[in-house]
Amino acid sequence: MPTAIFGSIEAGAIYALMALGVYLSFRILDFPDLTVDGSFVTGAAVAAVLIVGGTNPYVATLLAVCAGFVAGCITGLLHTKGKINPLLSGILMMIALYSINLRIMGKSNVPLLAEETVITKLTAFWQSLGLDKPLQALSSVTGFEPKTWGILFLMLILAFVVKVIIDLFLKTDIGLAIRATGNNETMIRSFSADTDLLKIMGLGISNALVAFSGALIAQYNGFSDVGMGIGMIVIGLASVIIGEAIFGAKTIVRATLAVIGGAILYRIIVTAALRVDFLEAGDMKLITALIVVCALIIPKVLEKQKERQRKKRRVLQSKQTTYEGGEQLAAIKTDS
Repeated sequence: MPTAIFGSIEAGAIYALMALGVYLSFRILDFPDLTVDGSFVTGAAVAAVLIVGGTNPYVATLLAVCAGFVAGCITGLLHTKGKINPLLSGILMMIALYSINLRIMGKSNVPLLAEETVITKLTAFWQSLGLDKPLQALSSVTGFEPKTWGILFLMLILAFVVKVIIDLFLKTDIGLAIRATGNNETMIRSFSADTDLLKIMGLGISNALVAFSGALIAQYNGFSDVGMGIGMIVIGLASVIIGEAIFGAKTIVRATLAVIGGAILYRIIVTAALRVDFLEAGDMKLITALIVVCALIIPKVLEKQKERQRKKRRVLQSKQTTYEGGEQLAAIKTDS
């Protein structure tokens, strides 16, 4: 079990990049972008094919990010210039990307186990630092000694670096304009802002992060598969919702941190759920759906309970005030 949880935290840190992309489209832009299911695989496909072709893994990953950005921009163009419904434009792009991803890979699956990837390079770098031995000595007390702590620490650092960049970007003039576009498009347009360009840019950045995550996941798992993006938008939403429900989202800094925490918690929950005897690996999508349902319903139920308690306190306070006022009035009449 500790090994499975450790692996889920590693994967969760990588999926956090995808969840941050979903957060940008769904929460910041208020755009239900289903392109995610396709752009995740696009990132994986581009990175895998280039790595197999001999391209440097870092360059291949960067080009995968660019491919995701282009996919997001096309979705934005379909909506803004083609006047297509936001939901439908994402669905159309997702469907188109399935065929495009097959074209890129040339087959349904591209193995990477024998190739040098970003993950293998980062692992070699970490091992050269010699930090595994002291960390394993500390963890041996619990009886858990992973092969390497490198991927966990480096992916967490990467996730937090991306989070900080997003936080800073959303505080710039362009970032504030994108936030305003998602909050009140009519208002920001009245200030002569090009909301179409802002939407295209926001969706491009969102899908660039999704493709980045897809490229790293392909290198982490050792393969790229055309079906690996199915249900990815639900996973992203689950990460966002769980994070916001547990950690809160009052500020951008707190919200992006909550998304990272939600992505890791989601992977841990799924891993723990699959350990139940009557559940199988094929039930993962069902588990994901149930997690999202619970994450949506439970906060609302708790909020209703808090509202009832607040109402009761207000009623009691009003009764006490009335009672005290009556006593004072009676005392005045008695004195007179």
